[in-house]
Amino acid sequence: MALLVLAALIWLGAHLGIAGTRLRGAIAARIGEGPFRGLFSALSILVILLLVFAYNRAPTSLLWVAPDWLRWVLVLVMLPAFFLFVASVTTPNPTAVGGRTTAAPRGIQRVTRHPMLWSFALWAAVHILGNGDTASLVFFGTFLATALAGMPSIDQKLAQRDPAGWSQLAPTTSILPFGAIAAGRNHLAFREIGWIAPAIALLAWAVMLHIHRAVFGVSPLPM
Repeated sequence: MALLVLAALIWLGAHLGIAGTRLRGAIAARIGEGPFRGLFSALSILVILLLVFAYNRAPTSLLWVAPDWLRWVLVLVMLPAFFLFVASVTTPNPTAVGGRTTAAPRGIQRVTRHPMLWSFALWAAVHILGNGDTASLVFFGTFLATALAGMPSIDQKLAQRDPAGWSQLAPTTSILPFGAIAAGRNHLAFREIGWIAPAIALLAWAVMLHIHRAVFGVSPLPM
């Protein structure tokens, strides 16, 4: 468990203590934006591998057992998690570095500014609730904390990097899914989302349900 906690702290320190603070800008200014991204990506991959290695070998204690009804709910929640991820990679993201913040939000961006981070947050929360053990709490909790903390952090950096673009993007979008739509500041446009992203998400969700036991050793479905 000590190695898992150490890996989690390294990951959180890198993403919340460096990438999520002014330290990122200072380092990037010193070594260049390109080299910083490359080094940070390499570090992230190495730490993910360390997290997975430590998680698979960590001793763990069961804290709770998810009832069958909750397990069914968690299986269903993974469907929007897959959809948010697929939609995020098939729609230009104005919050990304180099993204067009002056462009009107379209598709999934009308729902939330951070669809990919929400997909990770849902994935992590589902596995915390479904597994209910200490090792899962540390492993998946690390990604849940990173995703939730990353959303306001990205917004803050975008506001500093492109104040004019942010002033156009912020009023018509929201961190909370459907927040801007519920407030009447935007509307849901199914035509912009299209059918390809939902179809891919549904297929990926179904495939994962089928192979989950073979790949990860446990079925997400109530037995």
